[in-house]
Amino acid sequence: MAEQPYDQVVDTAPDEEGYERGLGSRQIQMIAIGGAIGTGLFLGAGTAISKSGPSLILSYAVAGVVIFAIMRALGELLTYRPVSGSFAEYAREFLGPFAGYVTGWTYWLFWVVTGMAETTAAAVYVRFWAPDIPQWLSALVFLVILYAANLISVKLFGEIEFWFSMVKVTAIIGMILIGIGVLTLGFSKAGDTASVTHLWQNGGFFPKGIGATVMTLQIVMFAYLGVELVGVTAGESENPRKTLPRAINTLPWRIALFYIGALAVILSLVPWTEFQPGVSPFVAAFGKIGIPAAAGIINFVVLTAALSSCNSGMYSTGRMLRDLALRGQAPGRLTALNSRRTPAFAITVSCLLMGAGVILNRLVPERAFEYITSVATVCGIWTWAMILVSQIRYRKAWRAGHLPPPSFKAPGGTWTSWAALAFLAMVVVLIALDEDNRISLYVFPCWALLLVIGYQVLKRRNPQAAHGLAHDHLHARDANADTR
Repeated sequence: MAEQPYDQVVDTAPDEEGYERGLGSRQIQMIAIGGAIGTGLFLGAGTAISKSGPSLILSYAVAGVVIFAIMRALGELLTYRPVSGSFAEYAREFLGPFAGYVTGWTYWLFWVVTGMAETTAAAVYVRFWAPDIPQWLSALVFLVILYAANLISVKLFGEIEFWFSMVKVTAIIGMILIGIGVLTLGFSKAGDTASVTHLWQNGGFFPKGIGATVMTLQIVMFAYLGVELVGVTAGESENPRKTLPRAINTLPWRIALFYIGALAVILSLVPWTEFQPGVSPFVAAFGKIGIPAAAGIINFVVLTAALSSCNSGMYSTGRMLRDLALRGQAPGRLTALNSRRTPAFAITVSCLLMGAGVILNRLVPERAFEYITSVATVCGIWTWAMILVSQIRYRKAWRAGHLPPPSFKAPGGTWTSWAALAFLAMVVVLIALDEDNRISLYVFPCWALLLVIGYQVLKRRNPQAAHGLAHDHLHARDANADTR
């Protein structure tokens, strides 16, 4: 890609995005926490434990360091220029209009397909208590409720996400405290057998070898998908340059507590050999302790996690789609805000596509639906890579004197970003080596081809839109170049 002189690269985003800055510090903190806790932890950890044993703890720790590096790079960009388009805006500014176009549409697709999967999953969880309720009906009710909440106001979205996150946080903390009580006081059915020695007995800390532990890194990284959502809130945070760095800086202890701490306690309560793929390790541990209705409790928490993900998907797809429309890279009607300053039409379009996923899941075989949702994993890796590369380019522009210095510097500068990029490349290789997950690498090139075709059509029909310039801001380059 041709090098651009950064003294001529400008902020071509609208001077006033039109959103209500209705997300306070309390909500931003919980959105950040909720983004780091999903069904990947509550359900996916069971499969990962069966593949690597106690060394999964190390995988989460290593991946957590990489995720923190990605988030600190994002924090540097967010404090430089807090906008709701976030990842797409930075890719557009530092890597060119095509990178911004691809990143915006890819992140939108990521949350649409995630919303499809999570809505369907939530309906399945409801059947645990009410097996007679049709799955499509539960999915429809959830979609309508969350859709209405996202239309009403960003404050209501933030409040719903706050309480969804509170349920997940409370469940994990409760599990940790109960587990520590069992380990130290010896009560419950597991009191006689629970011991931290389970972490190195039964074959050692690496019972299936270091290679098996490395292979779990792809599963672990997928569990962290969504942690970057806090970046999309930049355009609607009350004080983004203060609240976003604070939320990002709490990420290490959140990873240490909710992932590493929870897994260490669970693997101390129950030997790793007793965990089965596809079974929540939390359910297994609660059952071993003898807590009544353990499966029901965890089912409620997983239901909450699925709804939280769907809620976040509606929020982020609406903002990303509107940002693309403001650039002329999506239909103009998607720029509309309702009286409460939410992107109603963009949310509606995204929600309808999520709803179509429920229908698709019912009409086609399960494997076909997995082919569609599998693209979400690579979409997430692409987004993280764009964040890191954008931060590297921003640093280059800052050192050259073309842009102001960051007020929230990422530790290690660009070195940590390069290391994180190398790690993401390794994860892609691991995906290619894994027969179960390789399908995502087949699906993503098809999506990339569609984007290339769409961009070429856009260039012929509207060259200014292809360059990411909104029709109402064609002269922003000259105006802003004088202020940079």
